[in-house]
Amino acid sequence: MYTFTTIHQLQADLLTKNVSCRQLVEEAITAIETKKHLNAFLEVFNESAMTQAKLVDEKIGSKTAGKLAGVIIGLKDNICYKGHKVSASSKILEGFESLYSSTVVERLLAEDAIIIGRLNCDEFAMGSSNENSAYGKVLNPLNENTVPGGSSGGSAVAVAANLCHVALGSDTGGSIRQPASFTGTVGLKPTYGRISRWGLIAYASSFDQIGPITKTVDDAALLLEIMAGADEYDTTASRKEVGKYVDTLPEKKLYKIAYLKECVEANGLDPEVKAKTLEALDKLTKNGHAVTGVDFPYLDFLVPTYYVLTTAEASSNLSRYDGVHFGYRSPNATDLESTYKKTRSEGFGKEVKRRIMLGTFVLSAGYYDAYYGKAQKVRNKIRKKTRDILSQYDFIVTPSTPGTAFEFGKNSADPIKMYLEDIFTVQANIVGCPAISVPNGLHSNGLPIGLQIMGRDFEEVDLLNIAKQI
Repeated sequence: MYTFTTIHQLQADLLTKNVSCRQLVEEAITAIETKKHLNAFLEVFNESAMTQAKLVDEKIGSKTAGKLAGVIIGLKDNICYKGHKVSASSKILEGFESLYSSTVVERLLAEDAIIIGRLNCDEFAMGSSNENSAYGKVLNPLNENTVPGGSSGGSAVAVAANLCHVALGSDTGGSIRQPASFTGTVGLKPTYGRISRWGLIAYASSFDQIGPITKTVDDAALLLEIMAGADEYDTTASRKEVGKYVDTLPEKKLYKIAYLKECVEANGLDPEVKAKTLEALDKLTKNGHAVTGVDFPYLDFLVPTYYVLTTAEASSNLSRYDGVHFGYRSPNATDLESTYKKTRSEGFGKEVKRRIMLGTFVLSAGYYDAYYGKAQKVRNKIRKKTRDILSQYDFIVTPSTPGTAFEFGKNSADPIKMYLEDIFTVQANIVGCPAISVPNGLHSNGLPIGLQIMGRDFEEVDLLNIAKQI
């Protein structure tokens, strides 16, 4: 059986015929079946993956293969792939087949990637544990009694359990970085607008961003380089030039790094996570970087601001699922009003309904200014303060999460406790800046700890470089 390490090594082995794409796909299908109890995959695209593998093998033989030839990729179940099902792990889209491919899928296929299947996630990407999927929870392969993180839990597990080489997730408030932290993988959320959102099922449109989950920073850099750039279908996609992320990785530049004192000294922070974070900062200092603790007075406002704004956007985005246009329609409906009510009541899960109701409330007459309007003002303050720090320093470092992967059911009874799992990750989405989670050692419980680095808008070159150094 072939052991994957990096995309670069994989392609060297494909060129020397140590392995073929067909063999890789066959082994991936077998591995997914062997570990199906993890519930990472909702569907395996056996037929289309084998067809693509045969085509890519021919291209390798004729030396016309792309940058991702032979790379097996899993898609979070909210990213569209033409002719394949996509459901956002919700009953309301059960059986729905996409009529077009997302821009990221088109760009990956153009470089001869092989898409192996769709991955389980929290319903409509709403969750921090992957317990909210309509198709069951995903197990963390490092300890099957613990959550893999969310909402891109299936994506992180697929990479950590060697079911695919890399996976795509979406990150609205930490949904790539938190599961990466919990599974010992690398999770990158690019700058808002760096990667097109065309073909991503929306949760909160001013926060959502697609990104990769990989085993190495090098692989994340390559995926970003291929997926990034302007897109005529997405007006929020930036036209800024795409960096040469892979070529600049070996640079041994020295940086000015800030860490948020309120995060590292937070009362709820696991003592071992704190110790590992301080250890990483000390190592950066010893390697010549300038590391300074800075104040960030808005830590307690991050989660409330995030949830007021994202639920408001979700209530608007999810209004299209009404039993009329597409997806599930209640068989118990008798007229138009009952079609709406019964379809949405039966089709959406508990957490999605909770967030729709919260979002509808904060947008309602009499409460709009008190909640939504005020949250927008606080968002601007958070943006300004974060960008002020990044005008003086190259990066902001925090732990990725307050602790390691928690046991199933521990937080699910208390929504507020679950929402606070996102306390360190939501800042990057509120601001729109890029952020990455990299492995930062192991806890005494045997589970991985993550370190988060945030950078300046569209300066992923430096962000990936410091991540590689770490």
